Amino acid sequence: MRTTGSRRIAALKLVLLTLASAALANLAMYPVRADVTPGTIPEEASPVNALGQILASWFTNAEVLQVSRGPYLQRGTPTSVIVRWSTTLPTDSKVQYGTVLGNLADSASSGVATTEHEITLNNLSPDTPYYYSVGSSSQVLAGDDADHRFVTSPVVGTPKPTRIWVLGDSGTANANAIAVADAYRAFTGTRHTDLWMMLGDNAYTSGTQSQYQDAVFDIYPDILRTSVLWPTLGNHDGISADSSTQSGPYYDIFTLPKAGEAGGLASGTEAYYSFDYGNIHFICLDSQETDRSPGGAMLSWAAADIAQTTQDWIIAFWHHPPYSKGSHDSDTEAKLVEMRENALPILEAAGVDLVLSGHSHSYERSFLLHGHYDTSDTLTNAMKVDAGNGREGEDGAYKAIYDEANPYRGAVYVTAGSSGKISGGPLDHPVMVHASLNLLGSMVLDIEGNRLDATFLRSNGSTADSFTILKNPDNCPELPNPEQTDTDGDAVGDACDPDDDNDGLSDTLEESIGTNRLLADTDGDGLSDFAEVNYDGDPSAYNPISDLNPLSTDTDGDGISDDVDLSPHGDGDVAPLGAPNGVVNLGDYLVMQRIVTGQIVASTLELEHGDLYPVGAPDGRIDTSDLLQMLALLGW
Repeated sequence: MRTTGSRRIAALKLVLLTLASAALANLAMYPVRADVTPGTIPEEASPVNALGQILASWFTNAEVLQVSRGPYLQRGTPTSVIVRWSTTLPTDSKVQYGTVLGNLADSASSGVATTEHEITLNNLSPDTPYYYSVGSSSQVLAGDDADHRFVTSPVVGTPKPTRIWVLGDSGTANANAIAVADAYRAFTGTRHTDLWMMLGDNAYTSGTQSQYQDAVFDIYPDILRTSVLWPTLGNHDGISADSSTQSGPYYDIFTLPKAGEAGGLASGTEAYYSFDYGNIHFICLDSQETDRSPGGAMLSWAAADIAQTTQDWIIAFWHHPPYSKGSHDSDTEAKLVEMRENALPILEAAGVDLVLSGHSHSYERSFLLHGHYDTSDTLTNAMKVDAGNGREGEDGAYKAIYDEANPYRGAVYVTAGSSGKISGGPLDHPVMVHASLNLLGSMVLDIEGNRLDATFLRSNGSTADSFTILKNPDNCPELPNPEQTDTDGDAVGDACDPDDDNDGLSDTLEESIGTNRLLADTDGDGLSDFAEVNYDGDPSAYNPISDLNPLSTDTDGDGISDDVDLSPHGDGDVAPLGAPNGVVNLGDYLVMQRIVTGQIVASTLELEHGDLYPVGAPDGRIDTSDLLQMLALLGW
């Protein structure tokens, strides 16, 4: 559907073309002459005819104002997002947006004429879907439809089911990259991609503007306009970019946080940065051009940044992998060695959970690992926090335990550089024993609460690897946490113990009743909470008619404590000696009869308080008079 602006341009073009055609028609009236070179204007022709030719030629090749790149989303936060796009001609910039499709009531704009447009939308609501359009002050060029939308980040620290798409070395702009992208589109379906990441070498072979257009903007237009992209610099991107000056196509195309705008500590540069999404902290490092030494600016910043986060999850990413035996060797190549030796100790000391890299054109995935900073032949069993495959139903999910006494919970390392090409290699690094694959694909991360599920999705749509990390599952028997409170001393910490005081009642039931889940006898009457709730033989539920009151020492208020009252409901029902159903029946009579005849030996307390006062004779004995009262109650 044409916009008002485009109709005006079309009308103007039609008028001018009509004038030009008329001028050319006038020129055509002159006969062809031998002394005039074909295609030139004869002397008799008026200047108007020449102008007609020029106008016709100019409008035939005129460029129309339209979007040439994007729109795409950058630097998302709970209350803001940046919308960028390029146009064929300079114009001012305007983004209209709103939460209701077809009613884009809010707008943000810039009056500066440019072909590179960048507008920040502020004062947004967290975790909220928005629709938007882009254009100028006079016309809409794209959007105002269901395909142009985004969802703001949740409030920092708030857990939210989060889907993340991860691409590594995807910049081939060929059928491989297209197949990987299409496989993900089919996999995720209508499920929104909350954010996505590129692990470097985003545009081969040297990261120029035209190569970024081919490898990124032409292949992922739908995802670019609906989900915020977070990239890192690869060696091929670095050919045309300079991290020290933050210049070149990579830095021109992306708007990344350098002043802590998206959470985390300000880095002062777009070369490395951090951001928060929900309960996840992301830290991006530049392994290509920035100083990788322990005392350098980048790793000093990383140490400070990761130390200050309180997020549940920490995910780090950069281009050169610390562990790989694919098309690159982490034992011998300097950048890979330096990132392993210098960056990993800092990150692991602060509890990083997952490290993602590319560069090697393969997929390699470690077990839960900690402390392996030397060459591959120095790996020891002590460094294997969990050497299993991390799959539920097989070796079991990885359990990342972290507390002040045990800060080294381990991390999983993934080299995922096969989103555009595969290049083989030995693929035999000892930490990557569960997955070293020469297959095209991408990674999908699903994080919810304390659970992370990772999938390596092949270009054909099948799953080639998966693993799960459970964060701080707490002091469960197989992984005791000595720092956690354990009220009943059963080696199961309170946070995952279903019965903290071990009284036989679940914590959930006790919370619903109002009893103390940390105290076995809440009312202190000598009967445990379990005994009182189980008075009718069903400990799974509390029935105030047939059970004793666990919050009172004297359920029937007769002055006799429940622990010695043979009829604590005051109804003649002698449970627990008889049937505890709240009704005086034959079962109760038979129990009383056996006590009177000596077949059942009653305790001193039962003899003292157990006669059916006020039903029977209040003489402190269970005797024949009580039996007669029972018969009367039974109607015999």
